[in-house]
Amino acid sequence: MVKTPPSGNMYEQNLDKTPANYQPLTPLSYLDWAARVYPNKTAVIHGPHQTTWAEFDVRCRRLASALEQRGIGVGDAVSVMSPNAPAMLEAHYGVPMSGAVLNALNFRLDAETIAFILGHAETKVLLTDREFSPVINQALGILGNNEILVVDIDDPLAEGGELIGHMTYEALLQEGDADYQWSPPVDEWQALCLNYTSGTTGNPKGVVYHHRGAFLNALGNALVFGLNAKSVYLWTLPMFHCNGWTYPWAVTSVGGTHVCLRNVDPALIFPLIAEHRVTHMCGAPIVLNMMVHAPKDVKQTFEHTIEVATGGAAPPSAVISAMSGMGFNVTHLYGLTETYGPSTVCCFQDEWADLPLEEKAVKMSRQGVRYPTLFNQAVMDSETMTPVPDDGETIGEIMFQSNTAMKGYLKNPDATNAAFQGGWFHTGDLAVQHSDGYIEVKDRSKDIIISGGENISSLEIEECLYKHPAVMDCAVVAMPSDKWGETPCAFVTTTAEAEGAVSGKELIDYCKERMARYKAPTKVVFGMLPKTSTGKIQKFVLRDQAVALAEQEDT
Repeated sequence: MVKTPPSGNMYEQNLDKTPANYQPLTPLSYLDWAARVYPNKTAVIHGPHQTTWAEFDVRCRRLASALEQRGIGVGDAVSVMSPNAPAMLEAHYGVPMSGAVLNALNFRLDAETIAFILGHAETKVLLTDREFSPVINQALGILGNNEILVVDIDDPLAEGGELIGHMTYEALLQEGDADYQWSPPVDEWQALCLNYTSGTTGNPKGVVYHHRGAFLNALGNALVFGLNAKSVYLWTLPMFHCNGWTYPWAVTSVGGTHVCLRNVDPALIFPLIAEHRVTHMCGAPIVLNMMVHAPKDVKQTFEHTIEVATGGAAPPSAVISAMSGMGFNVTHLYGLTETYGPSTVCCFQDEWADLPLEEKAVKMSRQGVRYPTLFNQAVMDSETMTPVPDDGETIGEIMFQSNTAMKGYLKNPDATNAAFQGGWFHTGDLAVQHSDGYIEVKDRSKDIIISGGENISSLEIEECLYKHPAVMDCAVVAMPSDKWGETPCAFVTTTAEAEGAVSGKELIDYCKERMARYKAPTKVVFGMLPKTSTGKIQKFVLRDQAVALAEQEDT
């Protein structure tokens, strides 16, 4: 409850905000600081190319100046289609320095979806890497808008593609003033970025970030992840995904070094870690899985520990254990696009150190406790809006109250109101809260399997399957059953070595030996799993397949 100061409160008299004691929070201030403190320090590494903080600052100022000279400013969207390359990093500063809103495009999307986003965002300028010229050409054709200024990013490390724009990115920078004096936002609530959800149905929703939220979440990342001036951060996480979970600003806030990476490939990751002595990296569990299952001739050992933050679905304890054995310390984060990425962290407790590796990994795979920059977190009964008991058993919905929650969904007041119902942001994720205060996601609300009246967590089954040495990737969904209502159906991708060597019955029996028998899958389907453009497994596709399988068995 917000307490209103009483009238005549002496602390509210003649103690006003002035430019001397109040400035709007913005992550752009991190670059100003880094360039002043570490002007000659390497800021960005991209293949053989290196840029200092002073040089990086100038390039961002030039971009902002050039955009402003072309009439771009507050309320205008600048979209960027780029891999994790320097131009994308520069856009995280140069675009909002001009007052405009940065829209980082997911380069895995199809042309139709990109066209929708460009139209919905009312994009004025599009910066696009030549590698993606085919899909961008197609998207622009669908959009039919000839008013967008298309600027080619001609990255020397790009392979293929062609120049399709009105000018090159470097030519645009040359139009700008190296001494451009940018101004912070008048209000820290001003829109900073626009990100689109990778929804499974309908058009994606535009999530609007503000300067205040990005400033705070980046600071939270630096605190939680232990970033400092000696940190070397490898860009294995796409910068289009929640603005790289705000790490473009977090790494800069401590004057660390960004190491760019166009393609997430273990054959590139391991050498870069060795060459630049990488200290930190982030990625979805699939990235960790790729590294664990990389060929032996690709893997390398290191003399130092690499800190890894992973988000999305809970990383299987088997993957955490394997990464630990390779010299990587995995920290699990949880959040959503609507919360600037990470909102909770599984803080390691000293007493966990002496636990057996598997038991320790189970604790480390939980979603944890709230960020120091997150105001409030709770696991709530969504109907009564009351917290569930911290018994590790009672399931409720994760909800947040925070400065690091989105402004809302662009041009979608109904969805915004629904998301903020009752004064809390509703995540749609179901979890339990343990007695130690740590939360553990059990499922999306739509992913709980109800079999014979019993609630079964698909994540619990997936966690069990991941421990089998033959399982590379898996997902569990509900399959209709005349007898039980629903039963668990597992879709499994095996490792290359185990392909054709393991049976569905073997995996079912494996689960029955390690969990309550009624929770074990009743059917296993082998093959590649369908995924969204951000790498998330499309369970809605698998549900349809499970329904079809059930119908086939009934006939």
